[in-house]
Amino acid sequence: MRNIFSQEVTRLGQADPRLVLLSGDIGNKLFDKFKDGCPGRFLNCGIAEANMMGVAAGMALNGLRPVVYTITPFTTTRCLEQIRVDACYHNVPVTIVGTGSGLSYAELGPTHHSCEDLAILRALPNMTVFAPCDGVELVAGLEAALRQDGPVYIRIGKKGEPRIHESLPDFAFGKAVTVRPGSDVCLISTGTIIAEVLAAADRLTASGLSVRVESFHTVKPLDEARLAELFATCRAVVSVEEHSRIGGLGGAIAEWLGPRNEPARFLSLGVDDAFMHVVGSQDYARGLYGLTAEAIAERTSALLR
Repeated sequence: MRNIFSQEVTRLGQADPRLVLLSGDIGNKLFDKFKDGCPGRFLNCGIAEANMMGVAAGMALNGLRPVVYTITPFTTTRCLEQIRVDACYHNVPVTIVGTGSGLSYAELGPTHHSCEDLAILRALPNMTVFAPCDGVELVAGLEAALRQDGPVYIRIGKKGEPRIHESLPDFAFGKAVTVRPGSDVCLISTGTIIAEVLAAADRLTASGLSVRVESFHTVKPLDEARLAELFATCRAVVSVEEHSRIGGLGGAIAEWLGPRNEPARFLSLGVDDAFMHVVGSQDYARGLYGLTAEAIAERTSALLR
């Protein structure tokens, strides 16, 4: 996804002279084409992410369209105060891109894990929180972010994520995308974990169930109309995210569901409320937290019994 981001931000930068790209000391070679096509508009801000966010907010206040890019925990939690006070309080169009989200960098240890970012940034007023499942959603969302007048957080993977969509003719923030129709159970996903969700849907379909899969690429604002439809038509709804079960997509759905006082079968699958004290690949980490296709299918089947 980072290569797709580089290509798209270059295209958008060549079309809009207001676009400025700020990096937290990574991706220099990745953005060679941007630097060639948009001379003077790439700034390596070094390992000083809080300062980088303040610079971006100042640029936005002066009519530019800054895009901030670095590894997810360093462009979110490391500079949370500046995001809150400089970008969100002033409601300026800063686009914050976190690469290697969730457990993409599982082998580098907890400093590089980002399993709290959705919860933290979702709580900030004026912030749009967007976690595309593939490059197609990323391209559509980046274009939409640069049309916004307020801050947007874009949570992307690292590399090698499969393409899920052929096209997205009607993309908009806050509008979920139906990836696969079905009526018995709905699996709701956000971000790059959707490949495991689709594999889980295949397993459940093989057992005789009609399985719907939804990409809730926008965690804030939440597609409440789609949620109402899903809970009204499906026997059970399961959310799956590579993020803590506290405060992310599952938490947002639970917050919406609670006041409705309607009977519902809902299960939220995600990362445990604990740091990962072992080192392994992303696939290993997903297995540790029950975020594999097999585990998702088993938990979903149990919910329907």
